[in-house]
Amino acid sequence: MPAPAYGSGTIADLVPSALAVLGLPGEADRLDLQSLLGPAPVRRLCILLVDGMGARQLAACADAAPLLTTRRAPATSASMRVIGTGFPSTTAVSLSSLGTGVPPGEHGLVGYLMAVPGFDRAMNPLRWRLHGEGDHVDLLAELPPERFQPRATAFERAAEAGIAVTRVAPGYQAKSGLTRASLRGGRFDATFALGDLAARSVAALGASDRALVYAYHGDLDLTGHVRGPDSDSWRDELAQVDLLAASIVRDLPDDAALIVTADHGMLAIDDPLDIDDHDAESDMLDGVRLIGGEPRDRHVYTRDGAAPDVRDRWSETLAARAAGRPEQRFTVVERDDAIARGWFGPVVTDDARRRIGDVLAVATGTSALIRRSHEPLQSRLIGHHGALTPVEREIPLLGFR
Repeated sequence: MPAPAYGSGTIADLVPSALAVLGLPGEADRLDLQSLLGPAPVRRLCILLVDGMGARQLAACADAAPLLTTRRAPATSASMRVIGTGFPSTTAVSLSSLGTGVPPGEHGLVGYLMAVPGFDRAMNPLRWRLHGEGDHVDLLAELPPERFQPRATAFERAAEAGIAVTRVAPGYQAKSGLTRASLRGGRFDATFALGDLAARSVAALGASDRALVYAYHGDLDLTGHVRGPDSDSWRDELAQVDLLAASIVRDLPDDAALIVTADHGMLAIDDPLDIDDHDAESDMLDGVRLIGGEPRDRHVYTRDGAAPDVRDRWSETLAARAAGRPEQRFTVVERDDAIARGWFGPVVTDDARRRIGDVLAVATGTSALIRRSHEPLQSRLIGHHGALTPVEREIPLLGFR
């Protein structure tokens, strides 16, 4: 389980590299985007992020995506330009890394569900609300996103330097907590359908002679979760994404470029384990005050002093389950071990440290840790992500002129 290549090969390096291509002083082209886009100067750049389009899934579906897989090199996963997500390989973390240009340990959004001081329920940063049943709490007021993630975003840096920044995405994201925390900066242009996303992205490029456009498409991820990333439904949705990219490429100005990437891959889980369904001798909830993360990457928040015992109990229980079945394996570590391994980046702030689980259980096979009684909808999903396996962490980096 190697650490992500922060600083030279992750989604956190994309927007800083794009700003360098656009000529912003002080920014470095960490991903060598200029070689991907060719030698001609780029004055306008659109980044299309397709939620859930892993590099390996894309390479396996070349027939459904002729534009996205017909590059200068052969359309194989070995020759596709591939970068990685951070950890965990999940949307809130990846979009925060893209928007801020730094790893999770610095921006502090460290999981799908994470503990925040002062609350006895986990926070869902995608929705900016507390998870599960309980009293309604206005987290936008209690945890203002601009204070939760206070550092300037890469979009803000670009806008301050005179680059016309436009974020093109569904309207519900305009004032969401995640947008305010990690994707703020520039103008927001709400979209209503696939064709509208293409048209508004091109229009935003044409509105200025020096522009950066961030465009988001989420239907492929939803299809993968519900139908599975190996389903006909997923392939058919990928074909629509290919048409989306083709529509943008068709109308690109001469000095503009399109970059297509994703926030994570996905796999269909096999024989999940229900955390809540255990006998007294192997009770995985003993010493646990809160469970966060998601099925492929569980953040376990323990009672005071219980972390070593919880780590041992989870390790033993999961190892017994995986005996002779490597596809069922998990790596279980304490927080300091995960940080020392570099999973969250070379720098981990005090705020980020407090939000990381005391114990982490990360899938290395194809199983998952579900909670049917507490997370009934999520537990029924077919496709999942969040761990450090290549199929979840590898994302494409494609360039078009």
